[in-house]
Amino acid sequence: MQTGLVFNIQKFSVSDGPGIRTTVFLKGCPLCCSWCHNPEGLAPHAELIVAENRCAVCGACREACPFGKAIAGSGVLPTRNQACDLCERCVEACPTGARQLVGREMSVAEVMAEILKDKIFYDESGGGATFSGGEPLTQAAFVLTLLTECKAHGIRTALDTCGFGCTEDLLVLGKLADMVLFDVKLMDEARHRQHCGVPNGPILANLRALAAVHEQLWLRVPVIPGVNDDAENLTAIAQLAASLPHVRQVTLLPYHNTGLSKHARVGHKYAHADLKSPTSEQMMAAKNYFRACGVDVKP
Repeated sequence: MQTGLVFNIQKFSVSDGPGIRTTVFLKGCPLCCSWCHNPEGLAPHAELIVAENRCAVCGACREACPFGKAIAGSGVLPTRNQACDLCERCVEACPTGARQLVGREMSVAEVMAEILKDKIFYDESGGGATFSGGEPLTQAAFVLTLLTECKAHGIRTALDTCGFGCTEDLLVLGKLADMVLFDVKLMDEARHRQHCGVPNGPILANLRALAAVHEQLWLRVPVIPGVNDDAENLTAIAQLAASLPHVRQVTLLPYHNTGLSKHARVGHKYAHADLKSPTSEQMMAAKNYFRACGVDVKP
């Protein structure tokens, strides 16, 4: 039975493609963007997290854990220790739901069962299923089967990708998906390495390869003040969008800090703790860089 590692299935999503959608978030991402709002999707394995603001410090987790007595200290168990085998007994014992396991092995049938529950809403709204992450290219074989199953059930699909991965996998998945949502963040390679952890050359090469063959390509550009919202970067992205065939839409996504608490839960230091969302004036300035290049943007 083919399975994949899923960390969330979001129903009634309206921001991951047209219409009402079910978005399947797959665990594992080759990037480590400094502003990531889904850090729980970065690691390619299941992990235990704790929402400290919910923790009652009751010690029920330690009592339930098979290794609790052997782990140094008292009271609440640390979330990251070598003895943990993710048995979930501490999760089940937690009275406040503070402890959570992120990432579950799901079969194709299990994921499809969730998607099919809302087929009537897709049909009425022009929506469908979106495969996101993390990065769906890290689980290409699993996503390929899901896309094939969706097509067999008449469900429209979207692939949401950062573009860093095997070109062949991207083109195969892109061919099956009705549309591809492709993230473009920074055009300068050094800045891309600094903020995303990988070079952007493979991403841009994959984007050009996909744009040559796929007729429904949406570019999505996060707008992060002080990181990538300068005229040089946004104009370069706009010029790229204008040069590519089959780019049907460019969406500017304003930065938000909903990932701040999530980073603490997975044990990451967040680089932008004091960063504010862009103002309406900053978003208008960003739009104008694209419009100056003849590229219309949404929203």
